[in-house]
Amino acid sequence: MRPSRQRRLALLLAAVLVPAAALVVGFTSTASAATVFSDDFADGDTSGWSKSGGTWAVVTDGSPAAQQSNAGSENARLFAGSTSWTAYTVQARVKPLSLGATGHVSLLARASGSTVHYRLALLSGNRVQLQAVSGSSVTVLASAARTITTGTWYTLAIDVTGTTVRGSVDGTTIGQATSSLVSAGRIGLQTAYSSASFDDVVVSTGGTTPTTPPATTAPPTTPPATTAPPTTPPATTAPPPAAGTLYVATNGNDANPGTLSQPLLTIQRAHDLVQPGGTIAVRGGTYAPSVTIKILKDGTASQPITLTSYNGERVIIDGENMPYTPGAVDSSIPRPDRGALHVEGDWWRFVGLEIVNGPYGIFGLDTNNGRYERLVTRDNYESGLHIQGASSNNHIIDLDSYGNRDPRKNGESADGLAIKEGSGTGNVVRGARLWRNADDGFDAWLFLSPILIENSVAYDNGYNYWNLPNYTGDGNGFKNGGGNDPRPAVAHTTRNSMAWGNSAGGFIDNGNPGSLVFERNTAWDNGKAGFDVSRSTSVVNRNLSVGNGTNVSLGNSTGSNNSWNLGGTWTFVSTDPATITGPRAADGSIPTSPFLRPTNGADVGARL
Repeated sequence: MRPSRQRRLALLLAAVLVPAAALVVGFTSTASAATVFSDDFADGDTSGWSKSGGTWAVVTDGSPAAQQSNAGSENARLFAGSTSWTAYTVQARVKPLSLGATGHVSLLARASGSTVHYRLALLSGNRVQLQAVSGSSVTVLASAARTITTGTWYTLAIDVTGTTVRGSVDGTTIGQATSSLVSAGRIGLQTAYSSASFDDVVVSTGGTTPTTPPATTAPPTTPPATTAPPTTPPATTAPPPAAGTLYVATNGNDANPGTLSQPLLTIQRAHDLVQPGGTIAVRGGTYAPSVTIKILKDGTASQPITLTSYNGERVIIDGENMPYTPGAVDSSIPRPDRGALHVEGDWWRFVGLEIVNGPYGIFGLDTNNGRYERLVTRDNYESGLHIQGASSNNHIIDLDSYGNRDPRKNGESADGLAIKEGSGTGNVVRGARLWRNADDGFDAWLFLSPILIENSVAYDNGYNYWNLPNYTGDGNGFKNGGGNDPRPAVAHTTRNSMAWGNSAGGFIDNGNPGSLVFERNTAWDNGKAGFDVSRSTSVVNRNLSVGNGTNVSLGNSTGSNNSWNLGGTWTFVSTDPATITGPRAADGSIPTSPFLRPTNGADVGARL
């Protein structure tokens, strides 16, 4: 979340600009999507909020949070924002601490006064209601059964656009209705005969978003997502061995034996035929199946199965014809349909393929001992490469993943690379380039085992290049864990990597309280913190952070020989990333460059 000084700046800008042609909120169709307010209460107070009733204080509840502790208060509220705000989404994490039989814990939108607003309420009896409130009159716009447990965090969101009001809990829509009760107003946090904690409040606008990052961020230096990637596997890739090889070609036939002269037509048919130790060699061209390609059989440690491009020819697996491309807003994708390439098998090697326009690019579930080498996952309708579940010993080498977005979640979850919601040791990421993705470059949300990331870069993530409505992309370079409270403590390691030009943080612990390791990394020109390790007990050594919204937020983390320890003014030999973001070396690695090396020659930061 934004630090408090940015929260106050956002409010000041809103107050100044709303009367002046409604340029920040109260958007017309030409306005720009933006985060106009956010507060994570890390400054220890509720300045910028107006209080009405209750006993409010900022406490530590896993992280700093605003807490209303008087469970006997009939009506306790905090308000923020402008009464001129019209079309926006407000989201907050909410934890009921006690929930009275006739009470509620709620998020408010369009509060034109203290008793006129829309409300998303957590109620006793395991109920959630979207309500229109006018004084003592409460109209239920939508209602849903939902288990509500005290002491548990829930993410509540209300979207108000015109006369349409929509509420969701943890990303699941509670309901949508049309109401003309109130057309503009502030946001609010509320309890009635209950107590609760509130955190991570964000208000974002709708409208058409800019095609470049904000003025404070250097414009992207990479080609737009529709440009062919500079990472086609090198022509020096050796052809697969003849023995045990099945061939696939765009002019093949699945009735063929799968030889080089009589190839198969589909990768799925080759999968069904291949045996442990075998290779599927795919000739150049575009393959556009109408259903997910499912990798369900296993190789072995001594006989892995390989799926590769043939002789370095450019192979594109295009998922545009598959279901859920894209999925409907707020919908879910059945697990078997996730991924243009859906992997549940063990001991597979994927080499030199380009996966585009899929419902995820590659989705791995409970998959082990995989190698993902020199792949391109771009322009997919969810994360480019996503691994979850019980998944161990997967190595992701020289991945390029960019342009991935998720219209069904308004940018909330499409990462370049995600290893999340699971566990398993031995997962490694090396040489990845993750850019221009809707959410984050790398995300390890709720992955319970250590991951090693090294020699990788993440840049230009979190900007709405696709004009997604109600945009919620986070925009971090490397997000190292986190999850629902109590957030798991996981000791991920990030070494010799760079994050620049992301809309939010460069390297963040995301609330992961573990002992993470950050060594010789560089953060430059990120919108928020270069390094935010304030909620962990990380060890940070020889890192370089320059020109970010905040260069470092340490908390209880420790380290030495970082730029902030050494002090002074830091400049770079080069701020031109063209070499690093251009064509890869013949072996698939990121080319060497003086980009972001300190002018003074100090042994600090990444060397790529």
